[in-house]
Amino acid sequence: MNRSTETPVEDTASATGQAQSQSLVPLFIVWTGQAFSLLGSKLVGFALVWYLTVSTGSATVLAFASLVTVLPRILFGPVAGALVDRWNRRIVMIVADSLIALATVVLVVLFALDVIQVWHIYVLNFVRALGGVFHWPAMQASTALMSPEKHLSRIQGMNQILFGTMSILSPAMGALLIDLLPVQGILAIDVGTALLAILPLFFVFIPQPKITVSGKGATEGKPSVLDDLRQGLHFIRGWPGLLMIIAISVLVAMLLMPAFSLLPILITGHFGGGALQLAWLQVAYGAGAIVGGLVLSVWGGFERRIVTMLLAMALMGVGFVALGVAPANGLPLAIGALFFSATMESIEVGSIVAIIQAAVPPELHGRVLALDIALVTAAAPIGLAIAGPLSNAIGVRPWFVLGGLVTTALGVGAFFVPAIIRIEDQVTRNRVKTA
Repeated sequence: MNRSTETPVEDTASATGQAQSQSLVPLFIVWTGQAFSLLGSKLVGFALVWYLTVSTGSATVLAFASLVTVLPRILFGPVAGALVDRWNRRIVMIVADSLIALATVVLVVLFALDVIQVWHIYVLNFVRALGGVFHWPAMQASTALMSPEKHLSRIQGMNQILFGTMSILSPAMGALLIDLLPVQGILAIDVGTALLAILPLFFVFIPQPKITVSGKGATEGKPSVLDDLRQGLHFIRGWPGLLMIIAISVLVAMLLMPAFSLLPILITGHFGGGALQLAWLQVAYGAGAIVGGLVLSVWGGFERRIVTMLLAMALMGVGFVALGVAPANGLPLAIGALFFSATMESIEVGSIVAIIQAAVPPELHGRVLALDIALVTAAAPIGLAIAGPLSNAIGVRPWFVLGGLVTTALGVGAFFVPAIIRIEDQVTRNRVKTA
C-alpha cells in the first residue's frame, strides 16, 4: 500500500492510544443516559409493532415496518461512518438523538389527534432508524477514546449486558404499559429518555481524533466524503486480518441470524409447543446475553482479544448444533443450548468490537464500524432468503446444525490463519494506511 499525503485538519486529540481518557466516569455518565434512551426506543418499537398488529393484522405490514428500520443501516451506514469521522462526534450524537426524539414527538401528536396512518409509521420509523445509523458509530468511536484500551472489552461486555437486559425487560414493560397507557403515552416516555441521553452530552468532554486528509482532497484541503470512504475501504483492504474478521462476521450473520427467525417454526413444528415455549427460548437468549456480557465485563477476556473472540465463536456454533439436534422431547436441552449460544455470542460480539476499536486508528473508527454493521445487517436478509426455501424443503433443524457447524469450523480454523491470530500485533494507531 502506498502512503498518501496526510494533512492535519483538526488536532483536538492525538490519534494514539495516549489520547484515551484515563477516567471512566465521563463514559459512564454518557453510557447511563444512552441506556435510558435505549429502553425508550425499545418501548417505542414494542408499542408500534403491537399497534400495527392489532390495527392491521397484516404480516406484510409488519415485515415492511421491520424493513424500513433495517434499510438505513444498509444504504447509508458507510456514508454515515465517513461523516462521523469528519464531524464532531459529540454533536453528531446530540443531533442524532434529537432527530430520533423529534420523530417520536411527531408520532405522539399524530396518535393524540387520532390521524395516524400506517405510512406515517413507516416514514417516521425510517427517520428514527436514520438517526441511529449516525448515533451508533459515533458512540462506539467515542467509547474507544473515552476508555483506556485495556478496558475496551469490559465496556463492550457492559453493552452486551444492556442489550440482553433490554431484550427481556422492554417486552415485559411494554406489555404492562399497553394496558395502562394509550400508544402516545408510551411513545412520550421515549421523548423523556431521549432527553436523559442528550443532556449529559452538553457537559461531558468527548475527545476527538486527529483528522487527516488523504488523496486528491489533501492538496486542495477540501476532501470529499467519497475520498473518506475510499480511505476507509483501502485501510480495510490493506489489513488482511481485519478484512478476514469482518468477512467471517458477515458469514456467521448470514448463517445464524436467520435461525432466530425460524425459532417459532422450530417450536411449533418440532417441539410441539406454543407461545409460552417460544417465550422461554427468548428469555433464555436474553439471559444468556446478560451472562455473557457480565463475564466479559468482569473478566475482560484473554490478553489477546482475538483468542477470546474465536473461542467464543466456536463454542457458539456448538450451542447451535445442540439446539438443532435436540429431540422433540428435549425442549429443556434446546433452552439450555440457546442460553449457552447467547452467552458465547455476547462474548464474541463484545470482543470483535473491542478489537476494531483497538486496532483501527480513531480517525477511521466511524467508517470501519459503520461498514461492518452495514455488511452484517445486509447479510441477514440474504441468509433468510436462502434459509427460508431450504428449510421448507428439508426442515428447520438442518439449518441450525449447518449454521452451527460452519460457525465452529470458522472459529477453530481462524486460529491457524496468521493474519487473523496476529491481528493485535499489527495495531498502529499513529498512522493511517491509504492507497
